[in-house]
Amino acid sequence: MALPLPPGLTPSEVGFLCEMEHVTVIPRQTLDGLELLGGPTGALKPPLPTPLPLWLALLLKKQRRANITPPPWLSVEALTQILDFETDERTAELFSPLPDLPPATTTAPLEGDPYLAHDSLELSAPFLKDAATARAQADALPYHWLEIGHLLITHAADDFDDLDAVRKLLRDLREVRMSKLRKGFEVLDAGGGVKMNGVGGMEIAEVRGFVGGVVDGLRRLNRSREESRKERETEERENGLGSSSYRDDEDEDML
Repeated sequence: MALPLPPGLTPSEVGFLCEMEHVTVIPRQTLDGLELLGGPTGALKPPLPTPLPLWLALLLKKQRRANITPPPWLSVEALTQILDFETDERTAELFSPLPDLPPATTTAPLEGDPYLAHDSLELSAPFLKDAATARAQADALPYHWLEIGHLLITHAADDFDDLDAVRKLLRDLREVRMSKLRKGFEVLDAGGGVKMNGVGGMEIAEVRGFVGGVVDGLRRLNRSREESRKERETEERENGLGSSSYRDDEDEDML
């Protein structure tokens, strides 16, 4: 008998999907293009930058066939600006905005992709083609920012100008945003909702278990409260405390 799968994507699954994102590589040697499931890749000709899926870029980096150009938002200046936005008192309850979406009517980002090219298709944050390339928006974090940052810092450390500063800023940014998520879940007890605009894929996967536990705990508490209320009302009816005749007699005695 198969075990039931947990709801939503697990962190490992989110990390796998992240490797489909495109990054910019600087090839060290000439390589022919490849026919992949997601579409063909361009030929690599040094020193021309070329966008490649992250998994392929990491493989070429490991083989010392290419260097990876960190996206603009993964620089010290950009991360400092984003961290200032996250910690500003005026935006204390907001997350840094996602990259700007292209107009819904354009199909330019999807040209050459037979699976995604469609006139009426509207792009969303996880499927922006240049979210992690050298043409990415510098003042916004993409959907897979945490996973991309971790993978590039781990496997392409020599491609960063100031690796220690970038690593520290990413750690601080993650702690600030996770603190915001935990603080936002306090409204669940009052039956409110949590606004998660700008939250990344790995952040959602990491807090999913915590949120599920909080919601289940609230449900059990509300269930026990409801059962206690029903038992109290039943006991009052049996003792005559809830009848109108008892209240009338009590009012006459008080008069």
